[in-house]
Amino acid sequence: MDDKEQSIIAHLEELRQVLIKCFASIGLMLPVCLWLSPKCLDTLVRFLIRGQDISLNYFSPMGVFVLQLKLALLMSVLLAFPYIAWNIWNFILPALYDRERKFLSKAVFLSSTLFIGGVIFCGLIILPLIISFGLGFSSETVKPVFEINNVVSLALWLSFVFGIMFQVPLITNMLIKWGIADRKSISSKRPYVIVGLLIAAAILTPPDIISQLLLFMPAYFLFELGLLLSKKE
Repeated sequence: MDDKEQSIIAHLEELRQVLIKCFASIGLMLPVCLWLSPKCLDTLVRFLIRGQDISLNYFSPMGVFVLQLKLALLMSVLLAFPYIAWNIWNFILPALYDRERKFLSKAVFLSSTLFIGGVIFCGLIILPLIISFGLGFSSETVKPVFEINNVVSLALWLSFVFGIMFQVPLITNMLIKWGIADRKSISSKRPYVIVGLLIAAAILTPPDIISQLLLFMPAYFLFELGLLLSKKE
């Protein structure tokens, strides 16, 4: 076995150790999160229906329990994320030059900030609008009955989607900065960008035009923001 093969095997073994540590950290957090998940679920529901005279219902004996398990797993990943990120960073750090390290650390910080901003925007503005829109169809003969699993799953999924869509200005800026595409070329393809964002919004949101437009409009605004920021550099 030559030195190159030994180096590859050593890197694979190191990667295996990193993955074991990452999954172990999630497993260690899981019992605590399972204990906290009922209270966290109650807090999340109160946040989602704030100001609305509604209650969330469940229609299967295991419905809420399964939802608590999902929430506990998500919380475990979030709590273990700093440790996971630290291990991954230490794994790739030796292969990077100083310039690449600075760029990557800046990109990760900006990406994380944009993701958190997308989640906050979704929680404070988008979700209340969707719930209010759904309640707008109620009448004396038609009463809304919201199922807790659907509402909470929708809230978590949309929060993730908005966090991802808020990466648009960073992606646009990086494409221009790296020379993959120039600003004029991207600007001239606005119709294709609009169609692409509409298709993405249709795929990532529930099948109603309101949710799709609520995702499309901020995504397109962020695309234009990315172009504007690249112009100033």
